[in-house]
Amino acid sequence: MTHEEKKTAKIVEELTMFFFALEAAYIDTRIERKNNNVTIRLEADFNPSYADRLSQLDHYLNGQKNDGMGDIYWELAGSGDPGESSQLLLIGMMIDRAEIELCTDRVRLTLYRQL
Repeated sequence: MTHEEKKTAKIVEELTMFFFALEAAYIDTRIERKNNNVTIRLEADFNPSYADRLSQLDHYLNGQKNDGMGDIYWELAGSGDPGESSQLLLIGMMIDRAEIELCTDRVRLTLYRQL
């Protein structure tokens, strides 16, 4: 397994743990790899009392990129407490962009990475 595949797996692991921390009962993840691109799709429900924790997802996932930081620290993804903003910021550094669709009790994420 290459480093790029491991990075993709770490992203999925961290997002899964994040939604478990939001009391998700349903998490669906799909990964599609074509040529030098990876698309990660995740749909999850969450306890509406945690909606405030989702309000910053766009900031964390589409924030300023630092490829060097993502390349150095990617192995730390999944090592902190679930839902820590530092873990989401790290995922944001590991992806190129994210599309976020937030509903009352469900969220859909589409994350894009170029390998």
